[in-house]
Amino acid sequence: MNLEDARKVLDAEVIVGTNLEEIDVEMGCGADLMSDVLAFGKKGSLLLTGLTNPQVVRTCEIAEIVGICFVRGKRPPEETITMAREHSLPLLATRVPMFESCGRLYYHGLKGCSETKE
Repeated sequence: MNLEDARKVLDAEVIVGTNLEEIDVEMGCGADLMSDVLAFGKKGSLLLTGLTNPQVVRTCEIAEIVGICFVRGKRPPEETITMAREHSLPLLATRVPMFESCGRLYYHGLKGCSETKE
């Protein structure tokens, strides 16, 4: 699945990013605790989160996450958007709750982090 496919499945808006069809998404990760992302997230994941502060971008850089989708209609502040642009990290936003977002992506073939070996 690529990031454009995920955007369509989630009916998400693009906040930051272009050429989403060129960004491969290997698995999904849903978390609001960045410590969980660092512990369980894997390189190549799309992060689904309700956390919108700049720390989420920093965490994704460390964990080599390929994009962030804010769930539940959350919108990031300008500081988060600016930081994502600086790091070329795509940001999406969907009104769909996290549980349903994860389910939709899984239904369309995106694996979870526990199903993918490094």
